[in-house]
Amino acid sequence: MYIRLNKKWPALSWLFSLLIFLPILAIVWQSFGDDQDVFGHLWRTVLPDYLINTLLVVSGVAVLSLCIGVPIAWFVAMCQFPGRAFFVWAMLLPLAMPSYVVAFVYTDLLEYAGPVQGWLRQAFGWRSAQDYWFFDVRTVSGAIVMLTLVLYPYVYLLARTAFLEQSPSLVQSARMLGSTPWQSFKRISLPLARPAIAVAVSLVAMETLADFAVVHYFAVPTLTTAVYDTWLGYGSLAAAARLSALMLAALFVLISLERLGRSKQRHYQRGSGQEKIQRYALRGIKAWSITLFCTVIFALAFAWPFITLVQMAVEYFEQSWNPQFIQYSINSLTLATIVAFVCIAIALLLTFFKRLAQSGYAAMPAKLASTGYALPGTVLAIGVLIPLSLFDHGINGIFEYFEQQGPGLILSGTLFAIVAGYVVRFAAIAIGSVDASLNKISPSIDMATLTMGVSPLKMFFKVHLPLVRKGCFVAALLVFIESMKELPAALLLRPFNYETLATYVYQFVSDEQLEHGALAAIVIVLVGLIPLIFLNRSLEK
Repeated sequence: MYIRLNKKWPALSWLFSLLIFLPILAIVWQSFGDDQDVFGHLWRTVLPDYLINTLLVVSGVAVLSLCIGVPIAWFVAMCQFPGRAFFVWAMLLPLAMPSYVVAFVYTDLLEYAGPVQGWLRQAFGWRSAQDYWFFDVRTVSGAIVMLTLVLYPYVYLLARTAFLEQSPSLVQSARMLGSTPWQSFKRISLPLARPAIAVAVSLVAMETLADFAVVHYFAVPTLTTAVYDTWLGYGSLAAAARLSALMLAALFVLISLERLGRSKQRHYQRGSGQEKIQRYALRGIKAWSITLFCTVIFALAFAWPFITLVQMAVEYFEQSWNPQFIQYSINSLTLATIVAFVCIAIALLLTFFKRLAQSGYAAMPAKLASTGYALPGTVLAIGVLIPLSLFDHGINGIFEYFEQQGPGLILSGTLFAIVAGYVVRFAAIAIGSVDASLNKISPSIDMATLTMGVSPLKMFFKVHLPLVRKGCFVAALLVFIESMKELPAALLLRPFNYETLATYVYQFVSDEQLEHGALAAIVIVLVGLIPLIFLNRSLEK
């Protein structure tokens, strides 16, 4: 059915998608600028170490997350063991915990002056570090462990969803043929879940590559910290842009490998959709071993850090509850609300244009606008500041031409910059959620509505918007939470004297004084738990 759209709709769709895609173009353009051989100096000295450390951290976190997330996902989805009902949702909770908070808690616990090594020296009579060996948390290995504790839930979530979506008749057939639980997992469940697991591992790799807080706190030089140090330390935006372009290339390779690995995989499962999963009823040492394994992971990834935060917040409540905390909380809530609203508006515009436009290029604006999510925060900050700075300098140049005093930094030095950065990074979340909700609406509704003479714009407000309200709410909630937690982009794009809860907490972490920011960290964690509760309920249904 031919639908005649107002010319403003495709124009606005392409305009917003290109604006969101502009930071990537800006990075590529700036990378060809004159960096006064700063990049060459880095390449001859420290850049090889940055590349090696980045490769080690990314691959280590991906492998360790795979080893933790996939077994737990299968145990929870396909087995019955003590505590399963609790672990179904508890294993998701580490997603709400900021990685730099976890890193600080375990650094304080495991360092030489910490309680663990202090107890060991007292118990065995050791006097100094030369008398024994102990795991050094401020290393590449420590960064891998800390990041794995907060990122493995991505693998758990997607793998568990894949296991639950598999036809129960396949597992029942394996049982009838005498397969053990291990054989069923190895020969049926795991091969069918490989596409979802590949997506999860690539997502973990991208999140690891984007991390700044943990590697910076542990003094582990990676490409992310290299961009930060080159920009602020050497003062070379061109060299930082070249490093950012190098990271973009690495992200492109990761995404391409993930898609290539799934391109020839096709799995079709037949089922009525009403079959009930017959879980393996584990007993004895096997059942309790799984319970112990899940308990240890949950305690390390969420329970211990959260209990530590609560203890600190209670002890230092009077010092923490101050006008600064209240103001920064208001800043974070206001910023997250604005970003969520803007992302939802852009998502509705792009997805509705994709639905109604009768052409092959209609999906391009949404795809372009979704590319920003893969950008690390430090890279994103450079990409956003380049066009904003050019605009500000251009405006001030016009005023100087007419011998007038310029307005100063209109965009790059205001709240607009951080809002723009967040929108570029999180628009993909809103687009994906709204598009999924919009795809559930039958095209026959569009045809019937248009046959009655209703314009596309009125159809959008009267028909589609009420039907996708739930998807919009979920998308807004996810964007809101991510905006509350975002740190690298906030550190580099925030206006002068402007703090969010994330930057506020990280300042205390950097100063080894998390106890003063524990209350703010708890707020971030509690807000982050909200979408996880909704997500778990939807999966259970």
